[in-house]
Amino acid sequence: MTGSARRRTGDSRYGERVPLVAAAVCPHPPLLVPEVAGSATLELDDLRTACDTAVRRLLAADPDRVVLLGTGPVTGPIRPPATGSLQPWGVDLDVPLVPGQPDRGAVLPLSLTIGAWLLARHDARPSLSAVQVAADAGLAELSALADEVSAAGDRVALLVLGDGSACRGEKSPGYDDPRALPYDQRVAGALADADLDVLLGLDPVVSAELKAAGRAPWQVLASAARAAGGGWRGELLHDAAPYGVAYFVASWERV
Repeated sequence: MTGSARRRTGDSRYGERVPLVAAAVCPHPPLLVPEVAGSATLELDDLRTACDTAVRRLLAADPDRVVLLGTGPVTGPIRPPATGSLQPWGVDLDVPLVPGQPDRGAVLPLSLTIGAWLLARHDARPSLSAVQVAADAGLAELSALADEVSAAGDRVALLVLGDGSACRGEKSPGYDDPRALPYDQRVAGALADADLDVLLGLDPVVSAELKAAGRAPWQVLASAARAAGGGWRGELLHDAAPYGVAYFVASWERV
């Protein structure tokens, strides 16, 4: 069977249609955008490069749809046209969900604004949709959302936006918390190994106390990967906390 035939019928290695074919995990600090970072833009060059690598790998999986997934005020899809703005961070820059959209439409939260910005840096243009998830969403809600994401197309790729703890040091947004480093090390290991159990086991209360914005999106990813079945291989491309906030970049692919 040719590759194109496999894409039409699903991956026969698993005996049924396998919607989720790849995933990338990136953080969403507004400082990723050079216009926002200004003179500090070089400080995040390594992070920006890692994000570009993860997105390129995501697109190389040849998805028919890319779903942006990140935290927002409520849980549910954001229909295009939709636009995010970086004006709250001092830059008059709008980021449309789909490049070239004529209307502003719905408002993207910061996580999906940065996700749309990262995708716009690449030439590939698969169908695109966006889903936001409330930071306090429980596992049942996240599992149901994972089912919806997986049903978005025949070959779905997830670009998951989420930061780790924001309590790494006295100058961090959440001040210093001794639980932050072990928490982030656990997340980094799970993203590197595509360990679904560890991600699904992240405590929502502790995550909220550590201001880890990625907890809910990571758990949707883990639920979607588990529902897709088969094995996953992860690679951690970046792990740092330059401003007291943990930033992870990871790439997942099927094995």
